[in-house]
Amino acid sequence: MSLTRTPSEKRIDAAVTALAGVLAVALAGALVAVRAGTYDPSNVPMFLFPPRPVGAGLLSPLDRLLSTLPAGSGEALLALLASGLLWWRRRWPATVAVLLLALGFVTPAVAAPALVALFTVAALRPVRVTGWIATAAALPVPVHILATYGTHIRWAVLVSPLITWALVAAPVGWGLFVRSRRMLVASLTERARRAEEEAARHAREAQQRAREEIAREMHDVLAHRLSLLSVQAGALEFSPRSAPERLERAAGVIRANAHEALQDLRGVIGVLRTPADGEAETELPAADGPGPERPAGQEHPVERPQPVLADLERLARESRAAGMELTLHQVIAEGRDLPALAGRTAYRIVQEGLTNARKHAPGSPVHVEVTADPDTGVDIIVRNALPAPRTATEVPGGGHGLIGLAERAALAGGQLHHGPAGDDYLLQAWLPWSA
Repeated sequence: MSLTRTPSEKRIDAAVTALAGVLAVALAGALVAVRAGTYDPSNVPMFLFPPRPVGAGLLSPLDRLLSTLPAGSGEALLALLASGLLWWRRRWPATVAVLLLALGFVTPAVAAPALVALFTVAALRPVRVTGWIATAAALPVPVHILATYGTHIRWAVLVSPLITWALVAAPVGWGLFVRSRRMLVASLTERARRAEEEAARHAREAQQRAREEIAREMHDVLAHRLSLLSVQAGALEFSPRSAPERLERAAGVIRANAHEALQDLRGVIGVLRTPADGEAETELPAADGPGPERPAGQEHPVERPQPVLADLERLARESRAAGMELTLHQVIAEGRDLPALAGRTAYRIVQEGLTNARKHAPGSPVHVEVTADPDTGVDIIVRNALPAPRTATEVPGGGHGLIGLAERAALAGGQLHHGPAGDDYLLQAWLPWSA
């Protein structure tokens, strides 16, 4: 329990303290009226504490002090003081309850504040503490009856213990209900907070996976095209006086690959990002030169399908047009269609292998072999001769392409290995058919 109370709690405590004080003073006045006649414990109803005149029973200094005051004023003053203790009931609930129960042996007028204190203990303290204090509150009246009547207890007198236990059970039960409800609300609040944190964590992880997927797709799509552009641009730079036919062919390759790079980029963005309803999609600049026409009335470009294994022939033609000496050998089971994920992953692996060969071993022959069978899976081999010292082009690269391919193959349930093999550099991968 926090030691700092909110303004609302302060207002509630003030109202409870004032109401308990009024009830305590009223009960003190009723006790004085009862004692105006002959005092007979058997004729006085007992509620939370045994009724006893001030100055009788335990002759404590407090009893003697109150007996010197005018009739009723001492008990009324003590009832007010006892009610004032309720102002600190939230901070020290058990202490306040024990003090009020002790004052009940001096005057029963503190019954109302004592009941409020019992409720506070049940609402704010553990069940064990509540049980001990509730037991202490429920025992005085039965003990008083046993001490007064002994074995000659009348049935009418047994009503007093029942009233006492009911008075104790009511605030204690109410307090336990409030405590359980607060614990339930706190538990639900904590669960909601944890759920929000878990949802936020999942969102961050999903965002991170999406970013990695975008980066992987961007690398696979653009690295191939840009490496072709770099090779052709380098050829033009070092052979500015080549035959016009050769220059025209190189320029055509550059233009076509620039156009294809933008088209591939549109396809990647279209697959990885679906625009919301009413949200305008960011347009990429159009490449100069002919390209696929957009149908009339179409607002956004058509999303290009993701590549599959059948697109390897087109990829080989583009590489040969750029001057690469490439041999492609495919063996695919007849009458069986390779699943899209396996085909797309195989295409990206071959594409990255050709890009690396073009970057690091320009002019070297490249051999690509792809075997796909439902029983054995998909085997991919990209082999090229190791480059001679200082012959690699200056095509920029971060060295993350093969790492991304290994991750892509692992996500598809396959494996990828690469490295020198004799005089060649070997990129080898295996994918399950049902990737």
